[in-house]
Amino acid sequence: MKVKAIILAGGEGTRLATLTAKRAKPAVPFAGKYRIIDFTLSNCVNSGIFDVLMLTQYRPHSLNDHIALGRPWDLDRSFTGGIHTLQPYKGRFDTDWYAGTADAVTQNLNFVRQGRPEQVVILSGDHIYQMDYDLFVNYHRQKNADLTIATIQVPLDEAPRFGVCLTDEDMRVTDFVEKSQNPPSTLASMGVYVFNYDVLEKVLLEDRDDPNSEHDFGKNIIPKMIKNDMRVFGYAYGGYWIDVGTIDSYWEAHMDLLETPPSLNLNDRTWIIHTKSEERPPVRIANGAIIRDSMITDGSTICEGAVVERSILSPGVFIGPGAVVRDSIVLTDAYVEAGAVVERAILDKLVVVGKGARVGSIPEMGELGICCVGKNTNIPPGYTVGHSVILGTDLSPSYFDSFPDKVIPPGTHIGYKKGK
Repeated sequence: MKVKAIILAGGEGTRLATLTAKRAKPAVPFAGKYRIIDFTLSNCVNSGIFDVLMLTQYRPHSLNDHIALGRPWDLDRSFTGGIHTLQPYKGRFDTDWYAGTADAVTQNLNFVRQGRPEQVVILSGDHIYQMDYDLFVNYHRQKNADLTIATIQVPLDEAPRFGVCLTDEDMRVTDFVEKSQNPPSTLASMGVYVFNYDVLEKVLLEDRDDPNSEHDFGKNIIPKMIKNDMRVFGYAYGGYWIDVGTIDSYWEAHMDLLETPPSLNLNDRTWIIHTKSEERPPVRIANGAIIRDSMITDGSTICEGAVVERSILSPGVFIGPGAVVRDSIVLTDAYVEAGAVVERAILDKLVVVGKGARVGSIPEMGELGICCVGKNTNIPPGYTVGHSVILGTDLSPSYFDSFPDKVIPPGTHIGYKKGK
């Protein structure tokens, strides 16, 4: 039976602050050498699904450049299958930005229909996990389901962030509530679905003609299918899964990689996470440098006397003499100069932390207090940037002249408006 995958990769990701100021959420770097989208794409090919549609919308350029023809994932196929990237367009009949997740698929039904798939797996492009979709699809077939929803148990205090399912003893979904402040269950939807194609087309076309619909799978499609007594089932997923939709969850997901054993095993050669890699020289670690519980990617340089603890460094990162990087994520070609201290911070690409500057700290109240510095921002020497600070992109040293005491207080937002 033929299976097609649709990856919804158009997320703006405003809660990731400056990390998504210039890129779509699925294109955000992760775990040193990867992008978030790599995990969903690799799950597809590792599960034997080589017919993939990727629907983009917000700032797709870096994502398109990363995916290109799909060669790292063996998706550069000319005749059958392969990866095809689609985005909203103005054509013969006016279309607009996707109104919701269901609308995104509806607008591209002609492409979904090609190849006559029997099942369609609908995926989010902004989750970190390893999942065999072949087992998922087989479960769907065994249940003779119209729709199967991948589910995971979450803590009660986190359940309001998700759509949650109520199921009977056979895992048939009897109710579905999207992001309720009083969730009736802790069985959360992962935003991973498998539909029979004929069912998918039917419910999407009906939804398209409903003027009261928000055209969203969680808010409209799934509840309506349950109400109409269609066969909707839950699939219990027991592995590691995280929606890296906030600065805190993005940071926590990286720290999970540094646990012993790690929550997500990137060294599993039976489930390789594929990515587009650039050529970089080997890592250079100078005499006297100290590295503990960290991941260091190609092209990085750790100078004499520098300390790197529980941190992840992307390609080309430079840590100067005597600098300290602790509990932090440092993205490609960032530069931490001599004597600087970076703690509980996320530094985007090409960030420069000047000599003796201090970025981030541990807050007293037990919050994570992660500091996030936007791409290509240059923090002058000697400055102190408090915990929970968000700095925008492309900030030059002169931008900081309004802080004559060289202290940026905790919680300050500069050059960036807080997203919802």
